[in-house]
Amino acid sequence: MESALGPASGLGPAPATTRVAALAERLGCSRTLAGWLLARGHVEVEPAQRFLAPRLAELTPPEPMHGRAVAAQRLARAIRGGEPIVVFGDYDCDGITATAILTEALRTLGAKVSPLLANRFEGGYGLSSDALEKVKALAPSVLVTCDCGSSDHASLQVLTQAGVDCIVIDHHLVPEQPLPVAAFLNPHQPGCAFPYKGLASCGLVFSVVAGIRRELNVQLDVRRWADLVAIGTIADVAPLDGDNRALVRAGLHALAQAERPGVRALLELLGISCAGPLTSRDVAFRIAPQLNAPGRLGSPMLALELLLAKDIDVARGLAAELAQVTATRRAQQERISDEALAEIEAAGYATEPAIVLGRQGWNPGVVGIVAGRLVERFARPVVMIGFEGEVGRGSVRGPAGSRLYDALAATASTLVRFGGHQAAAGLELRFDNLAAFRQAFCASVVAQPQTQLPATQGMGLELMHGDSPDRVMDDFDRLEPCGPDNPRPQLLVRGQVLEARSVGAGHLRLKLALPSGSLDCFGVNFGSHAKQLAGTIAVSGDLRRNTFRGVTTVELFVATLLDQSGIELPPSSASQEVRRESSP
Repeated sequence: MESALGPASGLGPAPATTRVAALAERLGCSRTLAGWLLARGHVEVEPAQRFLAPRLAELTPPEPMHGRAVAAQRLARAIRGGEPIVVFGDYDCDGITATAILTEALRTLGAKVSPLLANRFEGGYGLSSDALEKVKALAPSVLVTCDCGSSDHASLQVLTQAGVDCIVIDHHLVPEQPLPVAAFLNPHQPGCAFPYKGLASCGLVFSVVAGIRRELNVQLDVRRWADLVAIGTIADVAPLDGDNRALVRAGLHALAQAERPGVRALLELLGISCAGPLTSRDVAFRIAPQLNAPGRLGSPMLALELLLAKDIDVARGLAAELAQVTATRRAQQERISDEALAEIEAAGYATEPAIVLGRQGWNPGVVGIVAGRLVERFARPVVMIGFEGEVGRGSVRGPAGSRLYDALAATASTLVRFGGHQAAAGLELRFDNLAAFRQAFCASVVAQPQTQLPATQGMGLELMHGDSPDRVMDDFDRLEPCGPDNPRPQLLVRGQVLEARSVGAGHLRLKLALPSGSLDCFGVNFGSHAKQLAGTIAVSGDLRRNTFRGVTTVELFVATLLDQSGIELPPSSASQEVRRESSP
């Protein structure tokens, strides 16, 4: 079929316009990057420079954030008075990093702090009855919830009546009923004038720590926690624009420095070199899954202990434990994925507007990863539920633009409870309501208005004349962090085939001649086309660095392949996918 990339005629890269050339010269970048910036609306030099090099000094002023001042004042008073504080976080990366940031910051300032995390298998999400008892046993004067609490009215009411000052720091959607708390930080709540709504809970906690510093009038460099903000924000699939772009950019730099013992031990374990820049991909597909693994199988406290470790030898031991847990989680994930695919095929669910699956014995901590993989494959919302007896807990994932929270709200009568946000959510469901929920959820997805994605999302970008892939790769580093609301460009390259061969389980190894040299390409499941590739062709995909035996080269991970006639060649098999780790 004809591709939107156009016919692959001519060897030379696309010529740059005068406007592109002028911006490239002013920014000191490749013309390819300048073209990308112009296409995304960065037409003036100074705003483009601020986008490429965001600074923490340019973060949105925090004063309009509802609840922030009260929270900072109460925690400062607790520090001065030596009052016991409990920090309670969710079991995912955002909750764990937010808890680590606040715990470490408060301890640095002299506070008495006890950190706790929710447990999927002992009470589940949020301030459950099990979690409530653990908090009460510690007899705090102040409780701070991180990445949860927005819907925990009953538990918070019990603590408030017992004289505990409760502070909720969360970014999930806000129920209508007011919370019985001393302070509530959530930019989505009505009346919050803080204009940037994209902060994850770790980012909100980061801001509160800065507020506490001001209340106490002490010297405290909050940038030491930017590494944890980057992990939590990326893992939670928060938008990587605005304040988040500046926070995560600084955090990726801090991660590469690896001054935190837990981070250094984790990077060593994963074989991630600190010599080059870290990317959002490193966090999303390698670092975050390790930290999420303990909470998927049992207690998430192992991950928190690693992030708070002060000794490198202790941290290395904890990281080794994480690796073992991750291996167990990965085995469970593959089994559940195989069972889910078999059920989808047998029941014909691939033709439904949404896919809803539930089974006894599926691990509720693992189904979210599988749901995310199924979304990539079937391009529709997916609900995966693991049942233990009469009640199951599940995860909801969907393609970009989905409104998952709204879809769940429309099915509330069939659920025990639900929570989350539009991009990812969770639920509890009785087994005897599974069929009714499936019908209601599919109907609610159909009834939703179609969301129009930004016109720039997923745009292709052609390698321009005079640019080498190596230089463009360096320029793409300047676009980091890439992700939601700041997608990494898909690069289109036209070149002469020097070599094409099938490798592994039907994959393609390709070398193209370019005016600037040559480019290696790798195409998953494109191997069956190797013999027919000749002359000038076009490939589009993700430009990446590949390190092999200590040598790092730039290669293109192929998404689209056009032959010399400009016809798009599809992957030969959808079943032999390259498995990726993710952290939903």
